[in-house]
Amino acid sequence: MTIPLLKVEDLRVTFQISREGDMPWTKPLQLHAVGGVSFELMPGETLGIVGESGCGKSTLARAIIQMVPATGRAVWEDGVDLLSLSSREMLKYRSDIQMVFQDPLASLNPRMTVGQIIAEPLTTHHPGLSKDEVKLRVKAMMDKVGLLPNQINRYPHEFSGGQCQRIGIARALIVEPKLLICDEPVSALDVSIQAQVINLLMKLQRELGLAMIFIAHDLSVVKHISDRVMVLYLGRTMEVATSGDLYSAPQHPYTQALLSAVPIPDPAAERAKRMIPLEGDLPSPLRPPSGCVFRTRCPRAEARCAADAPRLNPGDHQVACHFPGPLAEFRKAMEEA
Repeated sequence: MTIPLLKVEDLRVTFQISREGDMPWTKPLQLHAVGGVSFELMPGETLGIVGESGCGKSTLARAIIQMVPATGRAVWEDGVDLLSLSSREMLKYRSDIQMVFQDPLASLNPRMTVGQIIAEPLTTHHPGLSKDEVKLRVKAMMDKVGLLPNQINRYPHEFSGGQCQRIGIARALIVEPKLLICDEPVSALDVSIQAQVINLLMKLQRELGLAMIFIAHDLSVVKHISDRVMVLYLGRTMEVATSGDLYSAPQHPYTQALLSAVPIPDPAAERAKRMIPLEGDLPSPLRPPSGCVFRTRCPRAEARCAADAPRLNPGDHQVACHFPGPLAEFRKAMEEA
């Protein structure tokens, strides 16, 4: 039986928000950024995480590596709960879990050369390596991600956005991690460059045996790279399934609405497809709706949805909905009732 590389259980992130003008004794507001997310990630697997802006995708990723405080559990393959570790204890696991950020240029130190940027994790986690060994590893990694070794002494501003993201990927992979968390790594790039970076990540994953958590807005990109996909809404999990099942037979109304908005490259099919528009705006995480957090925008919401928060059903295709399935079937059932 394969042991999960990472098992997240009931992870929650809550921020204390103080409003301007509040008195010192005024109780701060609670912003529920992530509300009880659970999942397992197997070695070598890619888990895609999708959802609207503000749904908690990036916060969830940062919570796993203790960049933001969180409650719950994030159990590593050796049985250690990462969320229970001190900063010093967590240092041992930093080289196993690396991150690639959304803005490639902003994530690089402009005062450091490319060689220094890529070498920094090595000097931190493997201080016993000689300068020559570090330089050899840096040049080998640059070659692996498609950068020329003679660019080692250049600075980030001398590179394009796609090249800067390759530098960020090289920096993350130089310490040979087991898990790579990609936080919208291609959203700031041109479409043609996006494809190059995605193909590079998939190639490196196969070569290095990496597991990945891939966060994105673009559902087409997530479908291409992910083994399983988790859909978040207002910090809660709406649906989890294999990429094939989720895209061919989505069960949650939110997932169906997201997929209906994905452009189809066939003009005839694009005109013929049925859009499922989402009514209203995303509710504030400061005052989430009672029961199911999606009910205020859901086309099949009933009284039960306001009173009872649905839980994910067990199995390979998990859905947190009282009335899962195609929208047409739900409407037909309501008419018959």
